[in-house]
Amino acid sequence: MTKEECKQVVLDIIAEIAPDEDLSSVKPDVRLRDQLDLDSMDFLDIVMELRKQHGIEVPEEDYPQLASLDSCAEYLTPKFQAVQA
Repeated sequence: MTKEECKQVVLDIIAEIAPDEDLSSVKPDVRLRDQLDLDSMDFLDIVMELRKQHGIEVPEEDYPQLASLDSCAEYLTPKFQAVQA
């Protein structure tokens, strides 16, 4: 999985948990919670969906790695590649 595909997975999950959000103008280098109306429960839902849909475990100490789309891609792409291997 590429970094761009990883970003799309995260956006797809956000679209599921926050269907009213306009994701068309999300900037990849800006914190998601600064751009979208996501609360801490929404963020936990993202983590849970990553595990449920893709088998990706994100330890609590790594949650800051999911702050922006770019940081999500940096952190999650190797995990997706490991799951797919």
